[in-house]
Amino acid sequence: MANVRDLKKDINFVLGDIIEAVYVWEYENTDKDTKKSEAIIDEAINTFDELIAKVNAKSENPKAHFKAISNELETKGKALIDKINALG
Repeated sequence: MANVRDLKKDINFVLGDIIEAVYVWEYENTDKDTKKSEAIIDEAINTFDELIAKVNAKSENPKAHFKAISNELETKGKALIDKINALG
């Protein structure tokens, strides 16, 4: 991870793309209930807030701290994508 700004951009882009994918699913599936898809959007927003708060927190070892946040973003992002795919 090059710096804090890049990590924040990654968080924003990944979770923004996930929210956009949910909106596309809702647009393509207007006949289906949107409660589950809205829950995915809420979870993505909460994940964004949590990760940004962690980025802004001070740490003794910044490199390890940011690496852990990056790994958490990847894990939670994949979980949200799996939930979108399960909406089918």
